Amino acid sequence: MGTDAHVFLSDLARGLAPRADQLVDVMLRHLRDELPEVWRYEDIAALAPVALAERVAAALDFLERGLDMTEVRSPPATIEFACRLAEHGVPISQLLRVHRLVHADLLHQLYTETARVAGSQELINATTVTLSAMAFEYVDRTAEQAVAAYQRERDRWLQRRLIMINEAGTRIGTTLDTTRTAQELADVGADHLADLVTVDLLSSALEEEGTYAVAGPAALRRIAQAVSDDCPDPAVGTEQTHTYPEGSEPARVLATGQPLRLRITADNVPTWLAMSADHELALRALGLRSMLLVPLRARGSPLGLAQFVRRQTADPFDDDELLLAQEIASRAAVNIDNARRYTQERSIALTLQRSLLPQHAPQESAVETASRYLPSGSRAGVGGDWFDVIPLSGARVALVVGDVIGHGLHAAATMGRLRTAVRTLADIDLTPDELLTHLDDVVIRLQREEERGTDEISATCLYAVYDPVSRTCTLASAGHIPPAVVTPPTADDGAAASRAVDFPELPIGPPLGLGGLPFETGQFELPQGSLLVLYTDGLVQSRSRGIETALALLRDVLAQAPASLEETCDELLSALLPNRPADDVALLVARTGALDAGHVATWDLPCDPAVVSKARVHATDQLAAWGLEEMDFTTELVVSELATNAIRYGKSPIQLRMILQSALTCEVSDASSTAPHLRRARVFDEGGRGLFLVAQLTEHWGTRHNREGKVIWAEQLIPASIAEAASALA
Repeated sequence: MGTDAHVFLSDLARGLAPRADQLVDVMLRHLRDELPEVWRYEDIAALAPVALAERVAAALDFLERGLDMTEVRSPPATIEFACRLAEHGVPISQLLRVHRLVHADLLHQLYTETARVAGSQELINATTVTLSAMAFEYVDRTAEQAVAAYQRERDRWLQRRLIMINEAGTRIGTTLDTTRTAQELADVGADHLADLVTVDLLSSALEEEGTYAVAGPAALRRIAQAVSDDCPDPAVGTEQTHTYPEGSEPARVLATGQPLRLRITADNVPTWLAMSADHELALRALGLRSMLLVPLRARGSPLGLAQFVRRQTADPFDDDELLLAQEIASRAAVNIDNARRYTQERSIALTLQRSLLPQHAPQESAVETASRYLPSGSRAGVGGDWFDVIPLSGARVALVVGDVIGHGLHAAATMGRLRTAVRTLADIDLTPDELLTHLDDVVIRLQREEERGTDEISATCLYAVYDPVSRTCTLASAGHIPPAVVTPPTADDGAAASRAVDFPELPIGPPLGLGGLPFETGQFELPQGSLLVLYTDGLVQSRSRGIETALALLRDVLAQAPASLEETCDELLSALLPNRPADDVALLVARTGALDAGHVATWDLPCDPAVVSKARVHATDQLAAWGLEEMDFTTELVVSELATNAIRYGKSPIQLRMILQSALTCEVSDASSTAPHLRRARVFDEGGRGLFLVAQLTEHWGTRHNREGKVIWAEQLIPASIAEAASALA
């Protein structure tokens, strides 16, 4: 009976073969009704009839030839069908259901045909039992092969997805630049997912910091777009601002934060997709078919929208592609937000720092200066480099350069506090080493005031004082690199000779903030017209070259530096920093001047009250020589008071000095360290009014201490009526 059943099945299969196309049509209709979601993919819908035809033909051939089960193979189109399902991310359960439905339909047709043509019930029963036993094993074997092919393709797809995600991680966010990051997202999307990718960011997200709620039409700016290799450019530029209508798909995606998949036809391009009439024509010409809208969100706030558009296939983006688009968009959104926040903080820090730096170089007869500040070009952000030019008493000037360790707003704010502290300490005319000692105490106090967990405050500083009368430069360093000193050629060298460039060996103290360690002072004399070049380490330190190479290059530039200090600064930066600096750079170039004997008058005074009248005579005679007779009254009073205080309360030797520059300065020095104090005299007091009068009649006055004693000075502005004559003398 078994043999009869197999023979019958062979004959039955041979008879059904000419009607295989009818069987395939029935199965296709059944599958479309049962699994409509599988047929939305064009390639699967096109492959399904071929796969079904091969599967029916293979099953009938198996029955007709009576093959052994070990010879059962799924047809190539069936394997390809399984692979296509895997590519589109269709769950494997759908593959198995397709497999079961196809074989159930085929088995039903075989049962029906058996009942129709079998001559006896006994043959029908025997054939049914045999066919059922064979069908289960046949289905298992073919399903196993299809599942294996599905899994292999799925594994390959997952591996490709991981590769794409890894590539996106390396290609997106290479810089802290918002536009560059958005363009990187568009490029990755055009390479792997779509024919056209655009990135729109909320204008508010580009301009302000905070939370961006989308309520009503929001302005967006297109900052990036990319096309695949075989896709024409859509003929619209970036940096255009537009809005999406309320209720439109993009507006809904922005509001809800949920992605959206759309089908598009050439005759039905959404009105919100085109940014202009010409753009709409260009989009129609592209023949767009499907679109994926993915929101860009970071830290719970919307930043914008990425659009992935296809033109070559109408297949919608499948679940896997949606997940992949969301993954790379999410990574890009975080990087865009980081870049945006970095740009905002950098802009704030840079604005703060520039506002704290000198805005204009002071007009000083002691030095002529030029300066530059360049912020860092790295991700570290703006640092705490600064420079300053501070006028001091006695025609002297202080030149300062410093570097707060660290970057960002904290470093910029700390720089401002230290610059203010240096100016305050300079006002009391401390020597460079004493000033750095007090500044070190300031940094230590700031450290104690800082909250736990913040970066410890530390800084370097170079403080130099130049005296145009003696042409000496006195300076001290707190962990800062020494300046470059450029001396002009002498008359014997000739006009064409290059300048001599030297890096003086100076004692360098510890950085500010360590405490308890001394600072030392160095001193050297400078010829008139020398250059003092102060800079921070960002000018000479680089990963691509050694410090010695940088200093040699610095020496070469300064040896042939032009007469203009501004051009000298530009040449230094061009030679040493051809690209954006990795660290902040502060540069201060000063050309030294000198006051000759015609602008300075000095007299030694004995410690005798009777000499005060002679001091007044010296002063009036000198004023006459300078053409400043109109200043006799005030100057006599100032000299009389300062000399009287020195003789009465000070110690020998006593010296009177008058300096003429843009203002008139009178100084009296003595060997005592006791400083006078301004006080208000009572009605019957015999003294106490002198310094009060000096303070009222002069522009500035003060006391500076040195190792030999002190100097009391008073400065008067030259009246406008004789300013021109005094300027000619100066």
